[in-house]
Amino acid sequence: MWYLCVFYHRLLDYRKPEFESLADLFGAFGDKRSSDFNTQDKVLQWRLPKHHHPDSPFHFVHLPYEDVARKFANRSILVKGIYELWGEGNDFEELEEAVKSYPDERKLPYLEYESTFKITVDSFGKVLSLQEQNERIQGLSYIPFKGRVNLKNPDHNFWLMETDENETNNGLPPVVKRRIFFGREIGVADRKLIPMYQLKTRNYLGPTAMDAEMAFLMANQAQAAPGKLVYDPFVGTGSILVSAAHFGAMTMGADIDIRVVRDGRGPDCNVWSNFKQYGLPMPIGLLRADNNLPPWRPGLKEVFDGIICDPPYGVRAGGRKSGGRKLLKGIVSPYTVPDDKRADHIPSTAAYTLVECVHDLLDLAARMLVMGGRLVFFYPVLREDGSVETHFPEHPCFKLVATSEQMLSSRYSRVLLTMVKTSLYTEELALAARIKHLEFRENHLKWLENGNLHSSVFSPADAESGDSKVSKESKLKYRGKYV
Repeated sequence: MWYLCVFYHRLLDYRKPEFESLADLFGAFGDKRSSDFNTQDKVLQWRLPKHHHPDSPFHFVHLPYEDVARKFANRSILVKGIYELWGEGNDFEELEEAVKSYPDERKLPYLEYESTFKITVDSFGKVLSLQEQNERIQGLSYIPFKGRVNLKNPDHNFWLMETDENETNNGLPPVVKRRIFFGREIGVADRKLIPMYQLKTRNYLGPTAMDAEMAFLMANQAQAAPGKLVYDPFVGTGSILVSAAHFGAMTMGADIDIRVVRDGRGPDCNVWSNFKQYGLPMPIGLLRADNNLPPWRPGLKEVFDGIICDPPYGVRAGGRKSGGRKLLKGIVSPYTVPDDKRADHIPSTAAYTLVECVHDLLDLAARMLVMGGRLVFFYPVLREDGSVETHFPEHPCFKLVATSEQMLSSRYSRVLLTMVKTSLYTEELALAARIKHLEFRENHLKWLENGNLHSSVFSPADAESGDSKVSKESKLKYRGKYV
């Protein structure tokens, strides 16, 4: 059945990927454990209302049944609501004709004497006064509501939504003609999560703590759910794991800085206190571990259901790996820390380029994820001279299922990559992945070799060049900070 899906007008590239990940999680594509999991095409059917731009918040989506639609709406961060559409039109006369022609067997069960209802008027692109809203509600008198109005706790919610006419880019997606929708609410998003988990109220924060909204989106992309184990190899202050724990997943994290995972800023201000602050289950473990030298014993495979992380790609913080400059250059020999100094010892580290980091992350995920498990991580994209790097890391064990870009400046953006494990990890595939990595490094990652991303992003050179202006205007600009 076709439903009207209304998105929030923000993070436009993230809307459909999040929805489709939840569709897979809640079984809209059938059983993911079926024998044809690797080859099954998992694509939702979408279509736009008449005269609407692809960036419009209004979309029609085909879903198998109402319960699935309700689960999507209640779990999603970017879906404002999902509705059973009773009618649509370019004006109220056309809307009335559409609603009257909608099958009675679909309408009458929600118009009974015993039921209560509420009608909400909403608009996109303009503000309606209270008087205008009341006039629109009165204009729906042709619908035979028999029950009582209940504004606080109705049995059924109905929505009248309309768009403004704006053919030019006035900060919103262009609409050639006004469109009016009327439908029954199936489910709406719980946006109370965002202010409740916002970073400014977080007990323990670091310079790279993930924004709450983005962390929940990443958890949805990874399909965090009860009974699943989610791992973050660059856990930091635990922002991503907090979102996964909220959705019921078991969590586990690691970081190379022992001061972050062990000490924090004291016994009441550390990673553990962030989970305690929200009443969430504690992580099953936080490790001091190096992504370049993983701590797992040989032969250990397929432990995690999801790996979610924000790798250190050198803009706000650079990556580190074990060793130290003198040790890696052979100036000093490997040493053993005496037992009496181990409690306070902080291991020396060396620079860890994104080239190494991405390869190690893919190898870790290929080895440690279960079949069908998801790897979700951010990858930087640098725009130089108007060109855009569109080649992403690959691995024989994974299929790239979603890419969502967020522009952070005119020269730099980050892309959220979602990969699904489709092949078992073998030494042959590991070797093939290593060859593919070397080819990728040679052809597409030269600008990341020496940790020069920070200087490339923040360099003022060519900031106002003509090519840079072209790249800025290549994508429509909308109102809002995170659109």
